[in-house]
Amino acid sequence: MKKNRERFCNREREFVYKFKVGSQCFELRVPLKFPVQENASHLHGRLMLLHNLPCFIEKDLKEALSQFIEEESLRDYDREAEAALEAVKSGEVDLHQLASTWAKAYAETTLEHARPEEPSWDEDFADVYHDLIHSPASETLLNLEHNYFVSISELIGERDVELKKLRERQGIEMEKVMQELGKSLTDQDVNTLAAQHFESQQDLENKWSNELKQSTAIQKQEYQEWVIKLHQDLKNPNNSSLAQLKTMHNLRLLRADMLDFCKHKRNHRSGVKLHRLQTALSLYSTSLCGLVLLVDNRINSYSGIKRDFATVCQECTDFHFPRIEEQLEVVQQVVLYARTQRRSKLKESHDSGSRNGGSDDKTKTADRNYLNILPGEFYITRHSNLSEIHVAFHLCVDDNVKSGNITARDPAIMGLRNILKVCCTHDITTASILLLVHDMSEEMTIPWCLRRAELVFKCVKGFMMEMASWDGGISRTVQFLVPQSISEEMFYQLSNMLPQIFRVSSTLTLTSKH
Repeated sequence: MKKNRERFCNREREFVYKFKVGSQCFELRVPLKFPVQENASHLHGRLMLLHNLPCFIEKDLKEALSQFIEEESLRDYDREAEAALEAVKSGEVDLHQLASTWAKAYAETTLEHARPEEPSWDEDFADVYHDLIHSPASETLLNLEHNYFVSISELIGERDVELKKLRERQGIEMEKVMQELGKSLTDQDVNTLAAQHFESQQDLENKWSNELKQSTAIQKQEYQEWVIKLHQDLKNPNNSSLAQLKTMHNLRLLRADMLDFCKHKRNHRSGVKLHRLQTALSLYSTSLCGLVLLVDNRINSYSGIKRDFATVCQECTDFHFPRIEEQLEVVQQVVLYARTQRRSKLKESHDSGSRNGGSDDKTKTADRNYLNILPGEFYITRHSNLSEIHVAFHLCVDDNVKSGNITARDPAIMGLRNILKVCCTHDITTASILLLVHDMSEEMTIPWCLRRAELVFKCVKGFMMEMASWDGGISRTVQFLVPQSISEEMFYQLSNMLPQIFRVSSTLTLTSKH
């Protein structure tokens, strides 16, 4: 059949088109090779331009050219079909082989006969991990994760020691140079040495950053391959489902550092293992844990609580999700796209407002905050390598959060409402929320703390009442966190306020001795 197809392909036919200009008759002859690969409209345009043809024949020429190509192509198809039938009749082509080829082609191109789409690697790994962590192999899995964690922690320790030694050595060198300043050395010599020191620090930090990145990538690959192999060896995953009991919402008031819910302990005590086991068991479940961090409007991990959180994330390899830096890069791209769209809409409304005598303050604000998020907006990062949480909500706040006159309509409070809504729609059943701020300051007096706590308690109560319409009334746990530096008296005043605002059956006060 291929021979028959080749016999009718690559044939050249001449397209002839006759037309009149005034009393003169003209004839256009164009050789065309069949089958024609070029679009008929493109070919027509080239002919008009190449032969400088008059515009009044453009439509007629296009119709004639299209008709010629269609008719000649149909003739070739008919000749090819007749030749194929003759090949079958003469026995040149095996009829059964031809029928099998047709059946295969039909099954592959028809949806109802097509094979189902194969799941991605991430979906396979998620299912396998969920089966293993709910099986007797869970302890083996957690031991391996802990060993990887210790390895990365030791690597980070070596990095910190080496950087400290470098800075100490550079400090001694700079001190000697400063003693000679104005004698045998000039300001230029000091600047040159400072530049050399900075370059040396950058080189060393880049070296360790690449080594950590490579180590975590190797750990992640080894871990995932080992998990898949272990699952294949066991061949008996535990598919039993866990019973769920409906309870009332649980409220907790804790005096703790937010990052305590993220940090691992390097010693391998049983209590630490139980915390890690619970987090691992619920990683691919409908009972996720999240916390809310109060951050500034820049999407990075360079300063403050953002840097501290990123440091904790880097202490242990994440075997399931991208590194924190990679997740932030994705967030930056999404925000940049969203800001571009919002800016274009604001510009359109500004142009309309200018015609109506409107102000351009909003446009200036949009330009100024072009690459940043706004107060009340938040972004989310996912983690499997933290002690007690799976999801982190990075809520943007400004200096207004420290004032004593914010209301229920403040962007930070509305952002908290939207975070709780995401928790309800995405299976996050435990949420840790800052009742006040990360760190206390002098202006945060007792009346300030009481007003802020009352506002947050009442707003969260209203949001939890809305949860029934968001998720059907699933039981959830909300943990209100206050800084460790808060006084005992203030803590107990806040704990007494909690049952007054929320209607509770009983409260339980727990204290821990460190």
